[in-house]
Amino acid sequence: MSKQITPYKDSSLGKKEQVTQMFDNISGNYDELNRVISLGIDVKWRKKVVKLVSDKNPKTILDIATGTGDLVIMMSDSSAEKIIGLDLSAGMLEIGKQKIKQKNLSDKIEMIQADSENIPYEDNYFDAITVSFGIRNFETLEKGLAEIYRVLKPGGIFVILETSVPTKFPFKQGYFFYSKVILPVIGKIFSKDKSAYSYLSTSAANFPFGEKLNNILRKVSFIDCVALPQTFGVATIYTATKK
Repeated sequence: MSKQITPYKDSSLGKKEQVTQMFDNISGNYDELNRVISLGIDVKWRKKVVKLVSDKNPKTILDIATGTGDLVIMMSDSSAEKIIGLDLSAGMLEIGKQKIKQKNLSDKIEMIQADSENIPYEDNYFDAITVSFGIRNFETLEKGLAEIYRVLKPGGIFVILETSVPTKFPFKQGYFFYSKVILPVIGKIFSKDKSAYSYLSTSAANFPFGEKLNNILRKVSFIDCVALPQTFGVATIYTATKK
């Protein structure tokens, strides 16, 4: 699935390169547009992720596909000594760095440009790892998850926040109308990249969620895999542990 759905249908680039290009293109108004699209509910979801992580009292945290750094900034109030935000998009990272500098958090948060499928840290390095609305952009899902498993410490927590598809009426029907009709229109109005938000809605609708994603996590060797649907199922928080 992840190799078939790409932002630019006519591009000769691979998914990884296309996703990087897309986020560079939309980085300037990404934060504001996301608040509009989600009606601000995404902030509530992220707060739940922060609590799940903070309850484990991690000293080192890695946030993959960190984007403009919303989640790492929210986690800065935790007891963690070092928080790393990792992303492929230089444009997104630059905005994140500016936000972190304005909040005087540069000593605690480091933003690095790197590939989630080739994380530049040694085995068993992080106490907690998070991915917020980024895992469906992995070029090879299982490879990315295996890399996350590698750098997570035994007993460490892995938390995913990702869009999902409601399964009950009328939320399922409303979701498809919003994602297929409303979301691309909003994206075209506010973003210079007309393909970006069509890709984001299409990739979200086709990404495995619930037990399907949990089973992939288990295949990679994660244990205690739990899916926690949010807001009628339009998003899901997943927690897993390294054995």
